[in-house]
Amino acid sequence: MTIFRKSLITFGISILVFSAIFVISVLELMNSFYYEINLTGLGNTAKTLMTTIGKERIAEVFKTSEGEYHPNQVSMPLNDYGVYRLTLIAPSGYVLWDSHVTDRLVNHIDREEVIAALEGREESSRRESISTGMERIYYALPVFDSLNNSIGVFRLSLSIPEFNARIISIIFPLIVFICFFLVTAFFAFFIYSRSLSVSLGRLVSIAQSGTLLLSASEPVEHAAPEFRSLEKSMRAMVKELNFRFEQAKAEGSRLEAILNGMSEAVFAMDQSLILHLVNPKACEIFFIKNSDLKGMSLLEATHSAELTEIARKTINEGVSIETELTFSAGTEHYFQVYASPISPPTPDPAPKNLGAGSGVVLVLQEITRLVKLERVRKDFVANVSHELRTPIQLIKGFSETLMDSVSDKENIPDEWINFIKIINKNAGIMENLTNDLLILSNLESNTVNVRDMEEINVFSLINDAVSSVESFAGKKQINITVSCQEDLCARLHGSLITQALINLIDNGIKYSPSDSDLFVNAYTENDKLILEVRDNGIGIPAEHIDRIFERFYRVDRARSRKEQSEGTGQGFQSTGLGLSIVRHIALLHNGNAEAESRAGKGSIFRIKIPLH
Repeated sequence: MTIFRKSLITFGISILVFSAIFVISVLELMNSFYYEINLTGLGNTAKTLMTTIGKERIAEVFKTSEGEYHPNQVSMPLNDYGVYRLTLIAPSGYVLWDSHVTDRLVNHIDREEVIAALEGREESSRRESISTGMERIYYALPVFDSLNNSIGVFRLSLSIPEFNARIISIIFPLIVFICFFLVTAFFAFFIYSRSLSVSLGRLVSIAQSGTLLLSASEPVEHAAPEFRSLEKSMRAMVKELNFRFEQAKAEGSRLEAILNGMSEAVFAMDQSLILHLVNPKACEIFFIKNSDLKGMSLLEATHSAELTEIARKTINEGVSIETELTFSAGTEHYFQVYASPISPPTPDPAPKNLGAGSGVVLVLQEITRLVKLERVRKDFVANVSHELRTPIQLIKGFSETLMDSVSDKENIPDEWINFIKIINKNAGIMENLTNDLLILSNLESNTVNVRDMEEINVFSLINDAVSSVESFAGKKQINITVSCQEDLCARLHGSLITQALINLIDNGIKYSPSDSDLFVNAYTENDKLILEVRDNGIGIPAEHIDRIFERFYRVDRARSRKEQSEGTGQGFQSTGLGLSIVRHIALLHNGNAEAESRAGKGSIFRIKIPLH
């Protein structure tokens, strides 16, 4: 059923209901006016009649009757009262005289108009008369004696015709008026609805056909201005929607091309971890068929509980997660996993707590080749360092033997002695380098046993580290101040922490001027053990702070070569690996290493280790 027919039927029913209510209301209002007018006229007639008969005569009737019914003895003037019925009622309620009834009547003491008149008030009422069986209206006036006491009731009543009898004369004109009104209203609404239906039909056609009507004719002139404006707006909207649809389609094609060309596996899923987007690389890695993707969950597609747990955690916490996972499918494959929540649309302004996401996107980058290369690199460094230790020790040992053998010879040229010293010095540097490389390799490959950690006194570790570099500090007249509670203990790998402190203190001594101070502090803060080395050296420029913990990275290579050539003390020559070893020792303890410095203002190095 069209909106035109629906509106026409609805309007017809509404008109009928409205007409019925209107007619009933009019008739009810006319009925009320009828009673009101007749009551007012009856009251005026009663007063006029009472004045015509004479109030004294009426009062005399009540005095002589002595409250009994004497219809033949009471003589009233104007016996023909027409449609009006006159009744005289004694204070006892008995009827003394009635103009229409000669039989004895019932006691009227309970009539409301009689009660009011006996109290000295005028009153009217409407009810069916028991004696005549007709509906009547009554108007009662009190009769007073010379002392102004109520001695009776003077009541005038009028019979009321039936409602049908009263309106029979206007029924036909009313029906004609209603029919004319209905026909006129239906015809007017039919024309109005038809014009609306045509205009709405054009709008519906525009909405349904879209692009086809963009080149259609302009809105018809006889349409309402509002519909012409709305049709123009809809045409513009359809055009804009078509443009945006083409844009979205092109964007979708580009996105599909990007996803198809990516070397990373991409999964997009809803809050229930049901997949709705998987790129070809992901299908290739996990042997997924496109026909099986509908309704498939992440666990069904990847058979990885770890990956499913990462996705669920990302949705629940609403934060991005980055981690590494290993998948075994005959051979081991290593992946860098990036999980990011898909946030639902939020109102503006957005609430403070956005809550959980509505989905998650997983990007898996395969790093198997990088892991294998890193493993080869670590093995190479470890093997080379191990293999170099023996020849370096032989070179160092023979150089020391040569030095001892030629030291007491007078005919040995000075150049030879200088050559032997250079060989011995550089052999020591290479020995330190291989030792540091082996330490770093062990730390990176996790060959250091964490079980060797124990509850150990931090103060004693600091003292051991300071004692190891004390002679080196003494040569530069650098005063080392230790600040640490003697009973401070923590679960640590003692030898590694000592090595880290030695590296930091040695580094501070190298780059501090002579006759300066160096501070070593240990304290707890926010449930962490803080090991701090503070110097007053040359400092580190801000652009180098982020890279100083990289292996072999030097802030000032010229300065490093100068320190190397000066021979800062055997056993403490710089290898460029000291700070990298410090960082790996901190990571082994689930902590981190950080630096704070400004050029020319000294440096602060901290190792932060969780206490639990």
